This record gives sequence, structure tokens and C-alpha cells, in this order.
Amino acid sequence: MPDLSFGITEADVLPFAADPTILFKLLIKNAAPGERIRSILLRAQIRIEPTRRHYEAEEERRLVELFGEPQRWGSTVRTLLWSNASAIVGEFATECLVELPITCTYDFEVTQSKYFDALQEGLIPLIFLFSGTVFYTEGDALQISQIPWEKEARYEMPVRLWKQMMERYFPNSAWLRVRKDVFDRLYSYRTQNGLPTWEAALEGLLSISKER
Repeated sequence: MPDLSFGITEADVLPFAADPTILFKLLIKNAAPGERIRSILLRAQIRIEPTRRHYEAEEERRLVELFGEPQRWGSTVRTLLWSNASAIVGEFATECLVELPITCTYDFEVTQSKYFDALQEGLIPLIFLFSGTVFYTEGDALQISQIPWEKEARYEMPVRLWKQMMERYFPNSAWLRVRKDVFDRLYSYRTQNGLPTWEAALEGLLSISKER
């Protein structure tokens, strides 16, 4: 039976994609002698582990919406699900390198985007939890086994990588999602005041609010 181990060797921004994507390089090793892996139907769940890093004062302020006041973080901060991914791994004997793309969103209604954007610098602690089906040969016989649930890999992704990716895909921009009726009111305000852009409409409303 295969004895597989998994490790993330590096991560980089996929330069040309329809959506912001980070490409993780996954190294898979098989320590079982005399067996050849024919293929793996691999699944991975990627989680963020917020408790495994230190936060500066500004980061704590920006994370209050997610975790509450820092004094309560001992009970409010939990592991966050980031994404699920899958890959078909080809034939190998002892080890192989697989690309695992993770599509990202800049929607600030999504918890993960709020968390990533709140960080100023440093590393983002990630854990990859693996599952799936392994097809391998032992002697001349084709065998099938499942990846044990305890197979995992940790990786610390630089905060700057996420920020560079979003700046590449959405330079000097951020996305907000609002209800349709709120959008209609904002659109009406913009047209009635002859404002050329959405930024001008929002700045006008912010100015009115500040004056009150």
C-alpha cells in the first residue's frame, strides 16, 4: 500500500488567468518500495490558521469585524475554510511535483478576503488537508486505496503575494457587493447630481455624512 507524504514547496501568482489565481507547487512522495503510482484523484481542502501568527495593532483594528475585540480572540478566533481544490496526478514511482491552482476573490463580503486584506505584512499560516483515491501497481496487480484522512501539509504564504496578485488583477481597486435597491438609490443619486463616476458619488455621500 502506498505511503504518501505531501508538502507545499512554493506559491506564486498565475500571471494569465480569468480570475486571480495562486499556483501552489505540491510535492508528493511515496515511501513504499516496489509500488508504482499509476494515478491519484486528489482532493485538497485549504484552511487558514489565524492563531498561528502575530498581529500588529493596525491589523487587530481591521480584524475586529471578523473576530471581535482582541481581548476576546482566545475564544473567537477559529480556523477559516479558504478553498477546495482537486487535481489528477499522473504516474510516478517515488515522487512528483503537482500544480494546485487556487482561485481567489476580492469580494469583501467573503470572510477570507476580509482577513487577507486586513494583514499588512508577514506570513499567512495555511493547512492543506488531503483526501482522494490512489491507483497503484503491486507486482503485476492493479490496486486501489484511499488517502488516509490524517495526510496534511502546512505552508506559510507571504501576505505580499496575495496583495501583489490583487494589485495585478485589480490595480488600485476594491469590490463591494450591495443589495439591488441600494444600488438603485446610489445610481439615482449619481445621475441626479451629474457625477461622472461611482467614486465621485461615494465621495459626495461621505462628504455629506462628515458635515452632519
